[in-house]
Amino acid sequence: MSEPDEIYVDARGPRRPSRLARLWPAGRALFAWPGLRLLRPLTRRVLEVAEPAGRLSLRSCPPITVEHPGDHLTVLSANLWHDWPRYRRWTERLEALAQLAETERADLVLLQEVARTRRLHADEWLAQRLAMAHVYSRANGHAAAIGFEEGLAVLSRFPLSAVRLRQLGAGRNPFVRRLALGAEAETPFGPVLAISVHLGLRSGRNAVQLTELRAWVGAVADGRPVVVGGDFNAPEHRAQIRHTQRLWLDTFRHLHPHADGTTHELRWPWGGLLRRHRLDYVFVVSPGDRWQVRETQHVDAPGGPHSDHRAVLTRITPAPAGA
Repeated sequence: MSEPDEIYVDARGPRRPSRLARLWPAGRALFAWPGLRLLRPLTRRVLEVAEPAGRLSLRSCPPITVEHPGDHLTVLSANLWHDWPRYRRWTERLEALAQLAETERADLVLLQEVARTRRLHADEWLAQRLAMAHVYSRANGHAAAIGFEEGLAVLSRFPLSAVRLRQLGAGRNPFVRRLALGAEAETPFGPVLAISVHLGLRSGRNAVQLTELRAWVGAVADGRPVVVGGDFNAPEHRAQIRHTQRLWLDTFRHLHPHADGTTHELRWPWGGLLRRHRLDYVFVVSPGDRWQVRETQHVDAPGGPHSDHRAVLTRITPAPAGA
């Protein structure tokens, strides 16, 4: 299989330069002093880790073309839990996720916490294993500089084009980024914009990021149906999720209004349950209600847990003409 293409997009939008970027000219002059030159390699690594997201890895066409026999699209959204620096059962968990995607015949796979190290790129491994097109963006870390990074990926049974990337929230920390990554999938039912997202933990910052996400999706949709899936890091009783549910179709709640929607559990070191929340969602943004939800559930991989989150599986189908 050929190497994926590397492209660059500006994900930041109109922003002031970060504090690190503003201080760099003075720092460069300081490190020119003979006694401090030994610190240059460390400084270079720090700057590479602080480099904004925007460099994408894209393989726009799947290696094989398979006729799509169904009358629906199957979307799988999953947080892969990079588990840095231990990477416990990493390859086994990737294989478990691949088996889940195969078993459910996933057409679009939206991934978060997609790790890359010097020995393994999880996005490329899964794309090759599932024979899918894919696009990946680094969010945090830097594989070349420190041997680890993690980001977002979109995998597709169909060709991908019109890649979009947006950094959400103008955080002051230059080493932490939250992103939304999207691409247009050329499905048998027409183009669908598939977006993977991973939002922050702090409630106030999370709300700002989700507001920006909704505005950005509205700007890039251009009349196309959109599927937005990911780890929103906000339980559904939060105001920002409630507001989003009024604007976008929450596929799980649409079919299961009163069911337990837990996708993540936090436990004490001795195993006791600390709290459990629904943090993972798949939303459909369909102008004119052109798509209907056929099935949705929270699932675990058949070969064992693929992550500390459950995946969200959704099947959508075009609405009948005149519906």
